[in-house]
Amino acid sequence: MGIRERLSGNEAIAYAMKQINPDVMGAFPITPSTEIPQYFSTYVDNGEVDTEFIAVESEHSAMSTCIGAEAAGVRAISATSSCGLCYMTEMLYVAASDRLPITLAVSLRALSGPININNDHSDAMAEKDAGWIMLFAETNQEAYDNYLQAMRIGEAVSLPTMVCQDGFITSHAIENIELVETETVKKFVGEYKPEHGLLHPDERMAVGAYATPVYYMECKRQQSQAMIDALDVIKKVGAEFGEVTGRTYGLIEKYKMDDAELAIVMIAGSSAGTAKEAINRLREQGKKVGLVKIRAYRPFPGKEIGEALKNVKAVAVMDKSDSFNAHCGPVFADVTSSLYQQRILDPIAISVIYGLGGRDVRVESIEHVFAELEKIAATGDPGETYRYLDVRE
Repeated sequence: MGIRERLSGNEAIAYAMKQINPDVMGAFPITPSTEIPQYFSTYVDNGEVDTEFIAVESEHSAMSTCIGAEAAGVRAISATSSCGLCYMTEMLYVAASDRLPITLAVSLRALSGPININNDHSDAMAEKDAGWIMLFAETNQEAYDNYLQAMRIGEAVSLPTMVCQDGFITSHAIENIELVETETVKKFVGEYKPEHGLLHPDERMAVGAYATPVYYMECKRQQSQAMIDALDVIKKVGAEFGEVTGRTYGLIEKYKMDDAELAIVMIAGSSAGTAKEAINRLREQGKKVGLVKIRAYRPFPGKEIGEALKNVKAVAVMDKSDSFNAHCGPVFADVTSSLYQQRILDPIAISVIYGLGGRDVRVESIEHVFAELEKIAATGDPGETYRYLDVRE
C-alpha cells in the first residue's frame, strides 16, 4: 500500500534519493533545481542517509565528483538545470563513454540567451547526443517513479541516466502523490555491485584512459549497443515497477490512439496534460484525435512510435526547443527519420515549435494544432512544415 503525500516535483525527487540512500552527491545550485540538493542536504544533516554530500564550486565539478565516485565503485547522484547542465557538457560525455551509471535529476529550464529562467526543453535537447539515457515526466508522480527506476536501468547497461521534469511547473507545483514504502524501494532498486571499480582490491584498472584510433571506435560501438540494450531494460523495469506499485511504464504512452486519424507527438512534460484535455474536448465533438507521449527519449523508441502512427493521416511533432537548422525541431527529426526507416510514409508530418522560454501553452493552442492537422488531412497539403505556435510574427 502506497503512502499518500503532497509534494512538489523537486521534493519528490529528493525523497526518492533519500529512500535509495546513494553514496555520494556532488552538487552546485542553479534555479530551478536548487531545491533538490537543499532538501537532500537536510536528510544528510539529520543523519537520515549515509551519503557523502560534496558541495563544489561549479556544475562541471559536480559531475566530475560523480565520475570519480562511480569510478571508485559507489552510487553517485547530482541535480542541475539549464546553463548548469551545459556547463557539465564535457563531463557528461566522459561519464557516458566511461560507462558510469550516474543518476542526474534535471529540472528543465530555457537556455540563455536572451536570459530566461522559465521552462522549456532546450537544456536537455542540447545534451541529447551525449550518450545518456533520458527519461521525461509529465507529472510529479512520474518524476518520482522515473527516479526510482533510473538506477536499475542505468546500472543494468552501465550508462548514466537523466531524470527530467519541467522546471517551475512540476518542479515547484505541489501535487498529490503516492510514495512507495522505503523498504520496498530498497528491495526494488537493490544494492550496487559493479563488476569493476578503482577501489576494488586486487584489481588493476584505469578509468578514462586515452583511446587511440585502434580502440576508439570499438568503445563507441559498445556504448551504442548499451543504448540499444536499454530499450528492453526500460520496458522490463517499468513492468516490474508496475507489479510493485500498480503504475506500469513503457517507452511511450499512447492516449486515445486506437482509432486516431490525427495525432500529436511530444516529449513527456507538463504540456502533455494540456494536450490530453484538448483531446478530451475534441473527442466529445467526434474528432478522432490522439497523443503519443515520449517518456524515454534516449534510447529513442522509434518502433513503438511507428506502430502508434501507422494508421494516422496527419501528425504534428511538437518540440519545446528548436534545433535552428532552418528545417525542424529535434524530436521531429527523430520521429520522421524513424518512420522513414520503417517505411511508414503515410502520415503527413509538420514540426511545431512551442512553449519556448515558458510561453503558455493553452488547451486552445493544442486545439488549433489539431484544426491545422484536420485541414492538412483533408487537402493532402502540409503547407509550411516548420511552424511556431502562438508566436507574434
